[in-house]
Amino acid sequence: MDLDTYFRFSLALVFVIALFVVLALVLRRLGYGGAMATPSRQRRLHVVEVLPLDTKRRLVLVRRDDAEHLLLLGSNGDLVVEPAVRPSFRDALTAAAGPTPPTAPPTAQTMAPATGPAAVEGPAGSEGTRP
Repeated sequence: MDLDTYFRFSLALVFVIALFVVLALVLRRLGYGGAMATPSRQRRLHVVEVLPLDTKRRLVLVRRDDAEHLLLLGSNGDLVVEPAVRPSFRDALTAAAGPTPPTAPPTAQTMAPATGPAAVEGPAGSEGTRP
């Protein structure tokens, strides 16, 4: 191999590396490379879930600190659908139900076990025997 071949190989290598750098800059410009700036334990913002609605719009659930926000992202603009989504479904149900009424302690009649095979109720309140 002569010197001309080595020069061509090194020039091709520099060209390929330059293509990778340009590709990395374009991807970073489009928003695909900025997540590596902060370590994961210092992040306060995190995407919980993404739901594509159609080709131009999607719903994004974002958690910031301990609050979740529902965003509608689209080509016409972005919209905050719900600024403070409850962190869990169970919390949302308890908040929607309001205060729970106090329950009566169980009585001896409700705690007594059923005796015998004839104590099984069938459909529509008719008593039957266990098979």
